Amino acid sequence: MRILFVSAEVAPFAKTGGLGDVSSALPKALRALGQDVRLFLPLYDKAREKVGRLTPVFRELSVELGHRRIRFAIASAPFPGTDIPVYFVVCPELYDRPSIYTTDPDEHLRFTLLSWAALKTCQAWGWPPEIVHANDWQTALMPLMLKTALAWDRLFARTKSVLTIHNIGYQGGFSSNVLPDTGLADVAHHLHQDLLRDGRLNFMLHGVLYADAITTVSPTYAREIQTPEHGVGMDPFLRSRGGSVLGILNGIDEDEWSPERDRLLPQRYGMGDWGGKEANKRALLSSLGLPYHPRAPVIGIVSRLAYQKGFDLLDGVMAAVLGRHDVQLVVLGTGEDRYEHMFARLAAQFPHKVRFVRAFSEPVAHLIEAGSDMFLMPSRYEPCGLNQMYSLRYGSVPIVHKTGGLADTVSLYSGRGSDGNGVVFDHFEPRALRWALEYALELWGSGAGADRERFREIQLNGMRAQFGWPTQAQEYVDVYRALLR
Repeated sequence: MRILFVSAEVAPFAKTGGLGDVSSALPKALRALGQDVRLFLPLYDKAREKVGRLTPVFRELSVELGHRRIRFAIASAPFPGTDIPVYFVVCPELYDRPSIYTTDPDEHLRFTLLSWAALKTCQAWGWPPEIVHANDWQTALMPLMLKTALAWDRLFARTKSVLTIHNIGYQGGFSSNVLPDTGLADVAHHLHQDLLRDGRLNFMLHGVLYADAITTVSPTYAREIQTPEHGVGMDPFLRSRGGSVLGILNGIDEDEWSPERDRLLPQRYGMGDWGGKEANKRALLSSLGLPYHPRAPVIGIVSRLAYQKGFDLLDGVMAAVLGRHDVQLVVLGTGEDRYEHMFARLAAQFPHKVRFVRAFSEPVAHLIEAGSDMFLMPSRYEPCGLNQMYSLRYGSVPIVHKTGGLADTVSLYSGRGSDGNGVVFDHFEPRALRWALEYALELWGSGAGADRERFREIQLNGMRAQFGWPTQAQEYVDVYRALLR
């Protein structure tokens, strides 16, 4: 099949979270299944250093948006280590900025251009996509563009659209004054009229209304976003789509995330090689200036420090646990000031037990996954989550709130012979998190004899799990084929 895949993020060129990982791994997995995938993203200023040599595809194309004609170029470069081309939309006026996302007044225009540029390139090629796969709010207007402004073009006569919702908390809400800049002013009667009358335009909403299929990144999240509690106002529109809303669990890229092959680890290891895992623990603690205690477990956190991630629960709880137990905490991430300050306070209060690295570093993230004994994700909501799958793969026992993809991948260990692979707490409240941490430390035991055997069973249960992309990519292929039938 001919698949046009468009995303605001694609790792390693541009990434702020799971969207970048998925938009890198899924197209590669689809290519491995024999699909003709053409992947588009903006050439951000920060992406240039990771791209290497660019090959021009079209030196100048243009699109009229509002009162402006915006000119752009298309250039390609391969995924690192492959011959798979990635197509970049080159427009310095819109993309040469310090960060991927901005609060600039033309933010809507930056991603409207991405959508139009991918479709205009198809026209320039004379290449008719059978599937247009849009991702999150940034490209969510593409289904509407196909059904209205491009309905005249026979090139797209058979094209079906898929919108993947990676996080419904980000919807692309703007003033209706930006409507001319979307290139859809002439078909405004197809937009949500009540919203327009209120002076608002919501990109995600129109993807939900017009995409031929809507997928999201885990089965549980697909159910959750159809409820008032988790739908962020989109739940009635999603419920109205019925069976068109599907949950497909994300996979992980095992070329990048596998303890047996991880190029970023001091020592690679496999299932049951506890000496190899312990060597990474020593390296992690040494690199951060923390003492190594064989019987003290290390709890890892690698995350955006945001409201969604549930770190409010840790305030007070984590200090009590650190004060009572011989345990260490390692945190990597940046985000909201209140969470950065909380982890900085913990590090100051427990200088021999806690380190907070206020940054994002891919090598440090890999080392935390390999060197920690437990991995904490107390998320309020989590569409899919990838770190819990990395943790399972690396033998780090996840401690998670039962929501979204965390509920689909981590199950509670209930005792000897259980197939549980982690610790799960049901209710988003401090006492539930306290219970989960205390239970995980009880399972760790003294770190010797029978106590350690119980913890090893949980680790092995997790390491046996299969979360690679081939199965999930086939599910997307099945969705595409069903639409084309």
